[in-house]
Amino acid sequence: MIPRYTSKEMGSIWTEENEDRNIVKVEVTACEAMNKLGIVPDDALHDIQTKADFDLDRVHEIEKTTNHDIISLLTSVAEHVGDASKYIHKGLTSNDVKDTAMGLMMKHSAEILIREEKELHEILKSQAQKYRHTLCVGRTHGIHAEPMTFGLKFLLWMSETERNIERLEMAKKYISVGKLSGAIGTYSNIDPFVEKYVCEKLGLTPVPIANQVVQRDRHAFYLSTIAVCGATLEKMATEVRHLQRTEVREAEEYFAPGQKGSSAMPHKRNPITCEKVCGMARVLRGNAEAAIENVALWHERDISHSSVERIIIPDSTILLDHMLRKMKDIMGKMLVYPEAMLRDLNLTGGLIYSQNLLIALVSKGVLREDAYKWVQRNAMARWMEGADFKTNVEADPDIDKYLTKEEVEACFEPKHMLKHVDEIYARFGM
Repeated sequence: MIPRYTSKEMGSIWTEENEDRNIVKVEVTACEAMNKLGIVPDDALHDIQTKADFDLDRVHEIEKTTNHDIISLLTSVAEHVGDASKYIHKGLTSNDVKDTAMGLMMKHSAEILIREEKELHEILKSQAQKYRHTLCVGRTHGIHAEPMTFGLKFLLWMSETERNIERLEMAKKYISVGKLSGAIGTYSNIDPFVEKYVCEKLGLTPVPIANQVVQRDRHAFYLSTIAVCGATLEKMATEVRHLQRTEVREAEEYFAPGQKGSSAMPHKRNPITCEKVCGMARVLRGNAEAAIENVALWHERDISHSSVERIIIPDSTILLDHMLRKMKDIMGKMLVYPEAMLRDLNLTGGLIYSQNLLIALVSKGVLREDAYKWVQRNAMARWMEGADFKTNVEADPDIDKYLTKEEVEACFEPKHMLKHVDEIYARFGM
């Protein structure tokens, strides 16, 4: 991933050196286990524990000849360890150590993402409370529908974020695994105790069965979960982009002093961070699809997944980390304009209260089809001719037979429509 989107914390997980250090950690821990089985002598284990290291430039030099990353790394380690290196990698295959190291790195990345999601959740919760009773218009199909509160938008996002945290926790469980069962998963030259010991010491769970690799449905689930989390952030960003439209401007991204929106137009205040989040969500979905393609490998394993994973796993975790950090900033610093929300609430001249009129008429004994027809004809007059909806309703002879002026007036009161907002909040302990 390009440095522009890479945080130091997440980026450090996916460096080549960190991956190799995790692989060496797995190898050394496996030697500890084999020492307990009497396979690796104490003096050899001491040399391995104290000398196991590598030089990355040397690894690259060796790989020019071997064309094999793990063999090149182990050769460099052997040059540091000396004679005791003959015990390193005993009974193992490359993906025993590589997949187990990958489990460590994916687990660490998931922990960061979960923490960021939880921090975003708290920001959304705070904003939901702040705007709990701030009136605005709800839109369906982009058209004004009925009154709601701005806080409900944040509460909805908060709820979805809670589900994303649960999904990430589940994905973390699936990918926090290791495997040291040999070339095709049968433990042909290694005792299962080694796998159990290594995984327990490193904070991983041994997979119950494998072939040459940990099965890639686990990785696909993780990247699919990341894509879902990205879609939630895209949803939030898309809403802000719509609300920031010039003709709406009910809310907008924070625009810092000195910030510029256009090289040509000095007046521009563009929702660039939200737009960036939306773009990145597309990449996450593409990476998830690639991860799913990696599930079906030939027989007990082929290597077609490897080149894909070198790109998509680091990139997806780095991107979602960046998106979460930016969304925390967007949600926490959002500029909100309640006056504009009230303006837009009244923009249609009361059309948003049409259901209240419909229900009031039905409650008086009017057939629903008739009531709908009477209300709609007055609504259409507002849409097409600009007539005042409420005035026309009050003057409608059919409606006048059933509703008094006071009853019509009551239908145009938004607070009645929001009487259960606090009950919705109570479901979240708020």
